[in-house]
Amino acid sequence: MMQTQTIRIHSHGDSSVMQLEMHTLAEPQAGEVLLRQTAIGVNYIDTYHRSGLYPQTMPSGLGVEACGVVEALGEGVTEFKLGDRVAYAGGAVGAYASYRVLPADKLVLVPAKISDEIAAGTLLRGMTAQYLLKRTFPVHIGQTILFHAAAGGVGQIACQWARELGAIVIGTVGSDEKAAIASQYCDHVINYKTSDFVERVREITAGKGVAVVYDGVGADTFAGSLDCLAPRGMLVSFGNASGPVPAFEPAILAQKGSLFFTRPTLGHYTLTRAELMATAADYFHAVSRGFIKPEIGQSYALKDAAKAHQDLALRKTQGSTLLRV
Repeated sequence: MMQTQTIRIHSHGDSSVMQLEMHTLAEPQAGEVLLRQTAIGVNYIDTYHRSGLYPQTMPSGLGVEACGVVEALGEGVTEFKLGDRVAYAGGAVGAYASYRVLPADKLVLVPAKISDEIAAGTLLRGMTAQYLLKRTFPVHIGQTILFHAAAGGVGQIACQWARELGAIVIGTVGSDEKAAIASQYCDHVINYKTSDFVERVREITAGKGVAVVYDGVGADTFAGSLDCLAPRGMLVSFGNASGPVPAFEPAILAQKGSLFFTRPTLGHYTLTRAELMATAADYFHAVSRGFIKPEIGQSYALKDAAKAHQDLALRKTQGSTLLRV
């Protein structure tokens, strides 16, 4: 039995419901691992769990991503050994903690070339970029794509990766500062605060539209995203940073060019152990090769997790956000 610091909520709400508490952890059972966490990732989905957009059973932890060191093994665990550096992304909430017991089959080994900070702060985003670009809508050489929030955590990784895959990348951002960041890896950058992004996309593509829009913003960009697509194009709605996509009639997809719409999640693309390991390995390999340079934009102490959520909601963050243990 041991004690762990953890952030918990006892009701849904704004960041004020987050509390730092001490809890007792039991020894790992069969198939489980005790992890001493060294760095924790902060993601938009954490704010959805906190607010109730994705309701949780109370009381609840928060967080779905972290990196750490294996401290103890439950019966039957043979894939890992004491001292291994491992990471996880997705699954049950509760990552905002100094120690955690987890199923071994949810963990992946972290290669020597990948730091704890990169693993903890970008694995979720990196695996998201992997399935979006390679499986939800496989990007090919010469295609023109639109990626919203190109300076965000997923956007930075995905846009760099899409360029490596040979796509022409149009990225949207919400400020001139973020435009300067995105211009390093996007072929075209649109500040949607000062320009009509639909009009600019049509100008850039000579009226043809793009093959795919990757949209993690949600409510604010949904209608415009549809208008940016070429006939038979796909809108991939993978997040709700501005709120959920409004209800719509399927007929609108026909009216705007026999379009496709999908709402994927990482969990459905890593259903098996083999899929999880392959997705993580592909991302780590891409980082190791150097054509993806993920950015850890800011970090906070575990006790200041509420401040991290506030800054994320106000879009003050750039790249990935970490909690330090």
